[in-house]
Amino acid sequence: MELDDIDRALLRILRDRPRTPIAEVARLASVARGTATARLARMEDAGVVTGYGPDVDARTIGFGVLAFVTLEIAQGHGPSVVEHLAAIPEVLEVHAVTGPGDLLCRIVARSNEHLDELLQDVLALPGARRSETHLALGTRFHRTACDLAVG
Repeated sequence: MELDDIDRALLRILRDRPRTPIAEVARLASVARGTATARLARMEDAGVVTGYGPDVDARTIGFGVLAFVTLEIAQGHGPSVVEHLAAIPEVLEVHAVTGPGDLLCRIVARSNEHLDELLQDVLALPGARRSETHLALGTRFHRTACDLAVG
């Protein structure tokens, strides 16, 4: 979907002030409330806007360890492994990737010991052959697709 200046203005306002009422969003974007509502609905329908929920920092709720884990999966076991990973709350993302592994997972844990327990559970899954774990020492910056959309 091609975004115009009005779409980008609406997204920028909601990115910077997500709790802003629609009437105020419209005023800040210098458009009618109906225009703002229709534009946001169109972006929702197109899948550009996928939600309005809070963005929670895992560290502030006790999950101070962030790891990126590459999993090698046995042929034919991919869907079942992904299904099992989806049931583990600490597994935040799973991506199919090219290279030496099959899946790249973003996992949070309360401690290194907790991460070790999670990894042992993951490696016990039928079809999980091997893993490689990279601990994040710190996040230098975090960007979202909204930042791309607003320019």
